[in-house]
Amino acid sequence: MSTLRKSMEEYLTMRRRMGFKLHEAGQRLEDFVSYMERRRFSHINASLALTWAKKPPSVQPVIWAQRLGVVRDFARYLSAFDPHTEIPPDGLLPHRYHRRAPHLYTNEETRKILAAAVALPPPWGLRRWTYFTLIGVLSVTGLRPGEAVNLELEDVDLKQCVLTVRESKHGKSRLVPIHSTTRDVLADYLRRRELSLAGRPEPRLFLTSQGKPLSGDMISHTFTALTRKIGLRDSTKHAPRLIDYRHLFAVTTLVRLDRSGKDPEHWLPVLSTFLGHQWVKDTYWYVEQNPELMKQAMKRLERRWKDVS
Repeated sequence: MSTLRKSMEEYLTMRRRMGFKLHEAGQRLEDFVSYMERRRFSHINASLALTWAKKPPSVQPVIWAQRLGVVRDFARYLSAFDPHTEIPPDGLLPHRYHRRAPHLYTNEETRKILAAAVALPPPWGLRRWTYFTLIGVLSVTGLRPGEAVNLELEDVDLKQCVLTVRESKHGKSRLVPIHSTTRDVLADYLRRRELSLAGRPEPRLFLTSQGKPLSGDMISHTFTALTRKIGLRDSTKHAPRLIDYRHLFAVTTLVRLDRSGKDPEHWLPVLSTFLGHQWVKDTYWYVEQNPELMKQAMKRLERRWKDVS
């Protein structure tokens, strides 16, 4: 084992004991160390780190910046023990992530997507009901797609109409109440799931026709096919995503609060907790991305100015 690799393992162990999961960062750092080992470098070299970060050239520059950031953090740690370590300057690859405007699905678009899911082949398998139920649950709960995919049977309480999301983003767990209609759809899916498995144990809730857990790539590929089939995917630049249902849930909730005469601002902490956000400011972004909510926010601000004057 190289000295650099040993240092990497010690670094990742230390960070994970502090509570950081570092799943993707760990994979990237592993790839970087392998890259350095192939070139027989035992110390971090800023120039080589930059070359590694910009591979592959086809990805967005923000990914390059994220890759270099992983090396930079490791180099800062390592420089306390290895004076030959070069820390990539902060000014290199300064690209920052810009959140993409979500696609806010209409009711008609969702109905078409769900109909396309039920029509998925094979007609006798569990696959079509898995995607029908999964997309339906995402559209009415605000769950992250990864949270829904990771649900297990023990996380579904149909009697109490509650889903338990365990150790999600930022290591947070929460309870998510569901409507009785959602409970009924889940109950129907569980019956179909039981018949498909024929008694074979499998903890995950959503499964393929072969009784295996879904993967993120599998879901993304299928959802792309569904939206393309109904004519909702004309370009890849602004193509709709499953995560957009989370945005739709948040916006719809805030709009309903406003239309009922309630101040959405007072309910933002509740919605933030429901969505599993770490900070309320993360929930404010949904207001910024919706014209109706921004219009109502400006009206409230104007009324406050008048009251002050």
